[in-house]
Amino acid sequence: MSQPAHKLRLSALIALVVGSMIGGGIFSLPQNMAARAEVGAVLIGWAITAVGMLTLAFVFQTLANRKPELDSGVYAYAKAGFGDYMGFSSAWGYWISAWMGNVGYFVLLFSTLGYFFPVFGQGNTPIAIACASLLLWAVHFLVMRGIKEAAFINQITTVAKLVPLLMFIVIAAVAFKADIFTRDIWGLGNPNFGSVVDQVRNMMLVTVFVFIGIEGASVYSARAEKRSDVGRATVIGFLGVLALLVLVNVLSLGIMSQPELATLQNPSLAGVLEHIVGPWGALLISIGLAVSLLGALLSWALLCAEILYATAQDKTMPAFLKKENANHVPVNALWLTNVMIQIFLVITLFSASTYTNLIYLASSMILVPYLWSAAYAVLLSGRGETYEGAHGERMKDLLIGVIALGYALWLLYAGGLKYLLLSALLYAPGVILFAQAKREQGQPLFTRVEKGIFGCVIVGASLAAYGLYSGVLSL
Repeated sequence: MSQPAHKLRLSALIALVVGSMIGGGIFSLPQNMAARAEVGAVLIGWAITAVGMLTLAFVFQTLANRKPELDSGVYAYAKAGFGDYMGFSSAWGYWISAWMGNVGYFVLLFSTLGYFFPVFGQGNTPIAIACASLLLWAVHFLVMRGIKEAAFINQITTVAKLVPLLMFIVIAAVAFKADIFTRDIWGLGNPNFGSVVDQVRNMMLVTVFVFIGIEGASVYSARAEKRSDVGRATVIGFLGVLALLVLVNVLSLGIMSQPELATLQNPSLAGVLEHIVGPWGALLISIGLAVSLLGALLSWALLCAEILYATAQDKTMPAFLKKENANHVPVNALWLTNVMIQIFLVITLFSASTYTNLIYLASSMILVPYLWSAAYAVLLSGRGETYEGAHGERMKDLLIGVIALGYALWLLYAGGLKYLLLSALLYAPGVILFAQAKREQGQPLFTRVEKGIFGCVIVGASLAAYGLYSGVLSL
């Protein structure tokens, strides 16, 4: 793994960040946002997201430079600052979020194909799941050929997916109508929306999902050719994706009214472009989405395996997960990931899980890793570690960390109690792997504080299980 031939350059790291963030979310953004908020709340929400996510990007950049010895950042920062169980929980939550997002991508891909081939339906028919399974294992064996090779293919698909998005932005900018955009800025004509604060809150989990992957370069810090490239790739990738997301969302609100957008079938971007130019617009976006999802599936397959491998290397996960093949791919981690994806693909046949439900749950699982990374940045700058003689820089990083931490806490509130409880239900079983890792090292399972934290997780998981059983909660 340490050989130069297996190191990733800046362009590959940027492609991993961009490729991870631009999956299916941007192609469904017009409908997902319009169903929850009007123009004014959307603009406020994007402003909050831009500031919050930019500070998170800066957090990952700062920690990559300040703590170069901590590889696979999103997990390592939680462990370094708050102990083994918090580190494990961050890795576990990140991993679940990543592969569950891939389940959502498979559903969306075949839902898109269902526009042309009705047999695929909404992406969760038996034939759709069978085809998704074949694609899953094709991606699996592609990744088995090597991290560097898969990263190169990801660069190609990242470039390819940007073409239809840029074409949409140009066409939509020409067709944009200010009178449609300003028709009901604050959503007063739709009593179901509630207040502006409610609208902003309701759209926040959507914005989280489209930015999941911002930490992609940090996860691959151990494989970066230059350590400084990790932070640069994070910020460059974020700014580029932010511009694309805002333009796609805002321009759509000037093409079709909120009620029209809210009723579009996803990928709703296809419906918007079809409204402007006719059927070929829907075809263009559908092709772009297919390429985008294939690239995102590859990116997230890489990231899922890497996070398990890194935690096993650091003895936070069991040792069997650090096994590599001759191509330096963590094979057991990859197998575990894709078996879980396969299981949940089958579950979608019986639970009727939609793309939106899956991405909301995936978004809620990523909140804990983001929260602990921001908290570690605050801890580091607050006590002045690595800032000897750099008071001004320390204060700047402390301010950025505090804003990022506040944003992460706001996201927990915005997600609501339902997804908090469902997240606890998914976090709880992870203790089995954590206990196995502790046994391998001959260490006690929990510290006193960790026992209390795990107790809270069990309470939340129990409430979620009862809620699912009684029908109060649903996936």
